Amino acid sequence: MAAAKKAVLGPLVGAVDQGTSSTRFLVFNSKTAELLSHHQVEIKQEFPREGWVEQDPKEILQSVYECIEKTCEKLGQLNIDISNIKAIGVSNQRETTVVWDKLTGEPLYNAVVWLDLRTQSTVENLYKRIPGNNNFVKSKTGLPLSTYFSAVKLRWLLDNVRKVQKAVEENRALFGTIDSWLIWSLTGGVNGGVHCTDVTNASRTMLFNIHSLEWDKELCDFFGIPMEILPNVRSSSEIYGLMKAGALEGMPISGCLGDQSAALVGQMCFQDGQAKNTYGTGCFLLCNTGHKCVFSEHGLLTTVAYKLGRDKPVYYALEGSVAIAGAVIRWLRDNLGIIKSSEEIEKLAKEVGTSYGCYFVPAFSGLYAPYWEPSARGIICGLTQFTNKCHIAFAALEAVCFQTREILDAMNRDCGIPLSHLQVDGGMTSNKILMQLQADILYIPVVKPSMPETTALGAAVAAGAAEGVGVWSLEPEDLSAVTMEWFEPQINAEESEIRYSTWKKAVMKSMGWVTTQSPESGDPSIFRSLPLGIFIVSSMVMLIGARYISGIP
Repeated sequence: MAAAKKAVLGPLVGAVDQGTSSTRFLVFNSKTAELLSHHQVEIKQEFPREGWVEQDPKEILQSVYECIEKTCEKLGQLNIDISNIKAIGVSNQRETTVVWDKLTGEPLYNAVVWLDLRTQSTVENLYKRIPGNNNFVKSKTGLPLSTYFSAVKLRWLLDNVRKVQKAVEENRALFGTIDSWLIWSLTGGVNGGVHCTDVTNASRTMLFNIHSLEWDKELCDFFGIPMEILPNVRSSSEIYGLMKAGALEGMPISGCLGDQSAALVGQMCFQDGQAKNTYGTGCFLLCNTGHKCVFSEHGLLTTVAYKLGRDKPVYYALEGSVAIAGAVIRWLRDNLGIIKSSEEIEKLAKEVGTSYGCYFVPAFSGLYAPYWEPSARGIICGLTQFTNKCHIAFAALEAVCFQTREILDAMNRDCGIPLSHLQVDGGMTSNKILMQLQADILYIPVVKPSMPETTALGAAVAAGAAEGVGVWSLEPEDLSAVTMEWFEPQINAEESEIRYSTWKKAVMKSMGWVTTQSPESGDPSIFRSLPLGIFIVSSMVMLIGARYISGIP
């Protein structure tokens, strides 16, 4: 019997989307932006101590190879010839820090994840060295001094891990965020791997001057980071190197964007004032501010949005960062066990349609924007004997929406022109209750693309548009129209404001729980978080409440 004829399609582009919770590889048609196939692998997170969050860099790399192989197999089953794939883009969780040995290719420690809080005492000590009238760190980087960013994680590794110290002394160490680790490994590793990053990821290290677009010697000296271990900084769209193994060997890797910048590109937010909100492990609202750096007066970050080519201009963004969004659903699943899968949360919330006065502040890693309050911890408050797991589930979804409202309010104040609607993307947007709640709490329409994989799409666009690839046009008339689903507010403005003001009261109660010197922190050099527990503030009898939350009659 004759072999089935391979389907003939326009040029295809692949995208690695390496997130905090999972790795995916997706393939798009560059002419229509249609998603043709993908594969996903969940990534383990390790919590060796309270407040510590780590991942295995080798597991992450292996998951990328697995996703590429499986997606190529699926394309074969669809009779799509993988030789049509012309380029690969990389999108990644930002700030997560890896140090590896350039001679052996082995990581010298686990990846220290962006959520990790072990560096709080490091941050406090560094703060004391910044002159009160000259915060040169923020003016050069656009970032507040925080456990969130790579420089303090790298400083901790240099201070505490002998293998890292020794490799630096012997000129064997390389540092990078996840994009650098992947690109170096995929382009040959110890056999000529390319050690690079792009401007968007570099801008999240706290070592990068966002004005000159270079590593900054004053910043590196301040944090005590040797500049020779840093990757070369490139644009977000150019050929970095070729794949050296696997089904796509010889394919150029030509796009690289931190995940939130990738989503901004994938949502086609190319104009000054356009914004998007991504719902993943955390929640990230970015607004394109064009060629100018806008510095926030309301707790937002100034960051590099993208630079789509070596000779193309850089674009900047204001960003509101929320640490815990989808992670709260994973916590309800893995730690409390009140759901067996993430999808169940929608069903539980739908059963009651209200939190019944229960509010959940998931400050497991302190509070990010707009508060930047590391002493905060998670609380559930407003509980009664009537409260059950369905109300907790609903309150968890509301928490994601309230946090988005806080960063949207800050962005509106900074920009001066309120957003008329909110473009959204990310895994959680498949939850219709969440999307409707978001519209109600913001009191503006929420607009969701029918193809929600905008982060991967952004990486594919950058790769396909690169000089030397040129299969994806960025001309406005060539960009594919995207079908949108709209969620309109369904409650009155007064009710929305009452719920929001009560949430703000709950946030205030979450603050000040922990300091680095508190008795429960044990070692005073470690800033504790609560991945395995939260404080529950309530008026209920705990035993009865626990039975209700667990659904025990």
